[in-house]
Parts: sequence; structure tokens; C-alpha cells
Amino acid sequence: MNSKLKVVFLGSGPIAVPILRALAAAQGIDLAAVVSQPDRPAGRKRVPTPTPLAAAALDLGLTPLRTEDVNVPEFLDFLRGLAPDLLCVVSFGQILHSDVLAAPKSGCVNVHASLLPAYRGASPIAQAIRNRDAETGVCFMAMERGLDSGGVYRRLSLPLDGTEYADELELRLGELAASHAAETLREIAAHRLVPVPQDPAKVTVCRKITKPDGAVDWNASAAVIEAMSRAYCPWPGATARCRIPDGREIAVTLRRCREAAGFALAPGRCAELPGRLVVGCGGNSALEILEILPSGGKLMSAAAFRNGMRGKLPEFIAEFPAEN
Repeated sequence: MNSKLKVVFLGSGPIAVPILRALAAAQGIDLAAVVSQPDRPAGRKRVPTPTPLAAAALDLGLTPLRTEDVNVPEFLDFLRGLAPDLLCVVSFGQILHSDVLAAPKSGCVNVHASLLPAYRGASPIAQAIRNRDAETGVCFMAMERGLDSGGVYRRLSLPLDGTEYADELELRLGELAASHAAETLREIAAHRLVPVPQDPAKVTVCRKITKPDGAVDWNASAAVIEAMSRAYCPWPGATARCRIPDGREIAVTLRRCREAAGFALAPGRCAELPGRLVVGCGGNSALEILEILPSGGKLMSAAAFRNGMRGKLPEFIAEFPAEN
């Protein structure tokens, strides 16, 4: 193709940022528009804050279009007026209707953070970590009306070693996709890549994460809880209730932890170890908490948390809390 490939980019989450940057710097790519979700209140003062993608676009000197709904007639008219070759969609957060999907000359491409057909849906990164998978990856997928059901143009694998946290892994997957993004879009527009249908027998689906998903059940194994702490970082976190020596119950988030061998403790009970925080879990396993975040407080080491107990032991409440 001699002329530049005209691309409209739709995205919101952090994984979209390195892909946008790569396309903005690529030879032969014309970013005709960057579209994201509207600014949302963030922080204790609820200050309107752009999405990570919109903030990155502004840093690049681009003006992102923020819209609540890309399916309204006004946006469709805007899109048709641009006459794009491709839509590139990455962690956008809106469902595209048929008219929008049909607007670009060469269709719409979604970058999905799993090895499809595994983990179609909203939380593929967290699910891969929670399930302690040996690998994950990203797919460039042809978009259609179904949930992440289109044919796959390109699959890029990434091995996992069981130490990944969701926020860090999201950026790694974004960088992986970014390193192939411009080439892949050019090949799709030139019809040099053909989408391969997904195997319906291998489909798995993951839903949107909610706050109760992070609630720790100490009757689960230490391996399960440790994986939760990584899968749900930074949100909603692996959250637990802790009874401190003065009798109060406080909420805490287990930020970093590891399995601990050689302990026989009831679920939720702590070992008598100065400066360490080892908690009994289900299946005769134990978890050592290395970093902990008390609700409303600052992230601290287990030693600092224990020092605040003045030599007494906290107790983690073993029952799984009811959803609010």
C-alpha cells in the first residue's frame, strides 16, 4: 500500500497505551482519531480524570474524543466522515453495534489479552493469574457482534512464571502487542492475514471483576489466596478482615505474600513469629504476608504491621464475608 493506512483507535485501559504510542510513531499509519471513555472522578477528592489512554493521547499531542456511546448517530456520522481503513479497539469498555463495525473499509480489529478462545470477556489477565496458567498472550481478532468470538489474525504468547501481578502483566502484554501492532494492521488491510476461526469446543468466558471477588476465604489453600493477591492487584485487591489485639476489626489488603511450608495452623490463625505474619489456610497450608495495606492507611511491611500489635497476635477472620 502506497498511501498511509487510516486508523481510528478506540481504547481506555493501560494496556492500550503502548499500542497507541507504537501506532503514533509508526511509518505508514495515520491516526485519524483517538476515542476513549469520558473522564471519571478519581481519588478521595473525586477529581475528573482522563482514562490512561486519553492521558497518553494528550501526552502525544493528540486530542482524544471522549464519548459515553460510540453507537449514537452523531458518532457514526463522524466515523463515516473520516472514512477510516481500520478501527483498532483495545480495552475500550463499550460494545460496538453493527453500523460501527461496518463503517471502516477493512473492518475492526480488537486486541484481546488472552490466547483465544480462552478467556473471552472482561477479565482475561486476572483469570490467567488466578488460575496459575503457564502462559497467556494477546490476540489480534476480527470484531463481530459476538463476545470476543471473531477469527484471530495473530496470536502472541507470553510465558508466566507464577510471580506476575495483574497491573504489571497488563503493561507487558501491551508492549508485546505494540511491537507487532503496525505490521499486523498493515497486513490485515492488505489482506495478507486471514482470520482463523476460534475452536468453539475450547471457549472459556470470564466476567467483569467486582469488589466481592477479592474477599479472602482463609479456608481456601495458600496457593489460591497468593494467586488472588496477584490477580486482583491493584483492584479490588485480596481483602480480608483482621481482628487486632484491642478487639477491633479492620479491613486489610494482602499486597504481597507467599506460600509458607512447615506450619500447622487453623485457618486465619497467625504463627508466633516475631516480625513475621504467617497465617493458616485451608488444606493444612499457610501463607506468609510480606506487605499489607490497612484500610485508610499506608502500605507497610509485615514487620511494621506486627510492631503495631505491641507483641500480640492479630487474627484473620476465617469465614468468607457476605456480599454487601
